[in-house]
Amino acid sequence: MRDAIKEHGISKKALTSIKYDGGQILVNGEEKTVRHLLEKGDTIQLVFPKEKMSEGLIPENRDFPILYEDEHILMLSKDAGISTIPSREHPNGTLANFVAGYLTKKELTSTVHIVTRLDKDTSGLICIAKHRHAHHLLSEMQKAGSIFRTYEAIVHGFVKEDSFSIDAPIGRKNDSIIERIISEDGKQARTSVQVLKRFTLQGHNVTHVKLRLHTGRTHQIRVHMMSVGHPLIGDDLYGGSLELIDRQALHAKELRLQHPFFNEDMYIIAPFPKDMEEIVNLMR
Repeated sequence: MRDAIKEHGISKKALTSIKYDGGQILVNGEEKTVRHLLEKGDTIQLVFPKEKMSEGLIPENRDFPILYEDEHILMLSKDAGISTIPSREHPNGTLANFVAGYLTKKELTSTVHIVTRLDKDTSGLICIAKHRHAHHLLSEMQKAGSIFRTYEAIVHGFVKEDSFSIDAPIGRKNDSIIERIISEDGKQARTSVQVLKRFTLQGHNVTHVKLRLHTGRTHQIRVHMMSVGHPLIGDDLYGGSLELIDRQALHAKELRLQHPFFNEDMYIIAPFPKDMEEIVNLMR
């Protein structure tokens, strides 16, 4: 039976948890072990153990825009200025705290499984799994490149090519725990860039671009655009000016994937934030 279970994406870690943490493997309604020999027509039911909220994650009550929700997945929109997960220095006020409060209020026995993270000052769409098996399946889809993430940004200067790709490895800068750089010793990273509009605003030449991530490195878009001479406006860490906006003008706009349980195509869009919308409106 073990092989049949693995064919449906059940991880070895999940099987271990079912065995030792109070889960069950039922065949035709009777509890069995993974060594049980299956016969044609048998029905397998896996009962996962109840999850507990992560230690140290403090649930907080705060509303956030929900773009999609079912029993497996939660898609929401994060405002700029909110961290995705808590840190030792900042244990409160993060999206994970708010989601923990939401799950607690709905009496769901789960912790917060974040699939797609965003920088604190990046706005937009975040995918969260509502249980560990969904998290495992979605993470495997990310590794396989079958979750498609599209961003929009406003960058300095007129980007010459209408469409191109940046393929350059990214690593940590030696004297910084935050900053990343293009480095031969870094991890492979690839970003596709498409120009939407070139315009001049308050004396600044800027370009509105659409970007697709093929990999998910820390600060990938910010580093890649800086590396080709077009840092994001508002991104003072990577050479951007704060004159037009006070945070990096980067928004996670679209997410496309096939639902890991329902096998339906999903296309989720996060509305543009007001600060970037104002700039785009001026461009029009």
